[in-house]
Amino acid sequence: MQIKKRALIIKGLRQIGKTTIVKSFCENYYENIIYIDFMHNPSIKSLFNNDLNVDDLIVALSAYNLNYKFVPYKTIIFFDELQECANARTAIKPFMEDGRFDIICTGSLLGLRGYNKKVSLGISTGFEKIIIMQPMDFEEYLWAIGLDKTVIEHIKNSFLNKNKVIPSVNEKIMKYFKEYLCVGGLPDVVNVFINTHDLNQVRDLQRSILESYKDDFGKHLNNKEMQEINETELKKIMEVYNSIPKQLAKENKKFQYKLVSSNGNARRYSNAITWLEEFGLIKKCYNLTNLELPLDAYKDLDVFKIYVADTGLFVAMLEDGSANNIINGDLKIYKGAIFENIVADAFNKNHKELYYFHKQSGLEIDFVTKYNNELTVIEVKSTNENAKALKEILNNKNKYNVHNNFKLANTNIGDANGINTIPLYMAFLIK
Repeated sequence: MQIKKRALIIKGLRQIGKTTIVKSFCENYYENIIYIDFMHNPSIKSLFNNDLNVDDLIVALSAYNLNYKFVPYKTIIFFDELQECANARTAIKPFMEDGRFDIICTGSLLGLRGYNKKVSLGISTGFEKIIIMQPMDFEEYLWAIGLDKTVIEHIKNSFLNKNKVIPSVNEKIMKYFKEYLCVGGLPDVVNVFINTHDLNQVRDLQRSILESYKDDFGKHLNNKEMQEINETELKKIMEVYNSIPKQLAKENKKFQYKLVSSNGNARRYSNAITWLEEFGLIKKCYNLTNLELPLDAYKDLDVFKIYVADTGLFVAMLEDGSANNIINGDLKIYKGAIFENIVADAFNKNHKELYYFHKQSGLEIDFVTKYNNELTVIEVKSTNENAKALKEILNNKNKYNVHNNFKLANTNIGDANGINTIPLYMAFLIK
């Protein structure tokens, strides 16, 4: 039986290096590359408006750009910013059925439902393999700064075997982790920090990137694939965006619409929250009504927290000096929200859905996940204080039936009274 050929589609937030890494891949593995950028070369979109016959498209594209050479079985076609041309996505199916050329695509706004309002000729269902690309996780950050892989292996082995990290190594990795909290995982930002170690330059670039994101808020393409801004939608998205630091500064970080505006409610702002999540800038963390598997069956869709998808960007959203406070050891800034955000960030990059558990009695578990096929409860501490909620859960096993847990804190690996303590930086290892 012949395996159906599929195009690779890579979705993800702007400025995370999608185009760079795909170009590098194409140059390394293909003799011939056809690069088509629909965002910065919109006139080429018209070539896909007619009958999507592969041979006709090859002729049209070759006439459009003399550098395009379609060499069968040695050529990859790279559609950059695919969401800008609905019919180019439709063309994936005939190209895959033809089989002579490979296709790889990227899209920064592909996750936004209704972004492109053009009535297309259809989506190539079954002919696409979609991958969501994220900013660099902590392990990738350690690679970028040049940490020897034997050190990373020591950290991984310590986690798996529940052995303490060599104290001097633990201290050094925690230092790198605090830097990562402030720098985040956007490649250009990481590069600036590596070259300058100047957090002011880091913050300036992060804020510039955030401003560029705002230019996309409320944007869509009309039925002629021309850019338009929905001003009403833009206003609501901006109001939600501006409320994020206030939402996470609270002791109870449940999302509250009244912090968006005095007359805020779900009906008014739920679409704006969905827009920011589909854009890739935030991630919802849902409250669970019960500590049971499967977790998705017990999530309360109306009760949630939101976290920023890159913690470095979250720190840049805060007042000046926040990054320096973190580096200098003020770990209680924003009531631990930064450390909760980095754990949510790590889980999101591990493709985990985010859940927490809060009861009216005040009991709250920061994160609930599945680890080693078991329900696992997690508390996040900015220092190494007591994990009261974890203790209550573990002391009432008949009520909660929970046996697996982690306390992430500014400490080393340890086990006391059934609580498994690990350093905060090990969140990326909980997969």
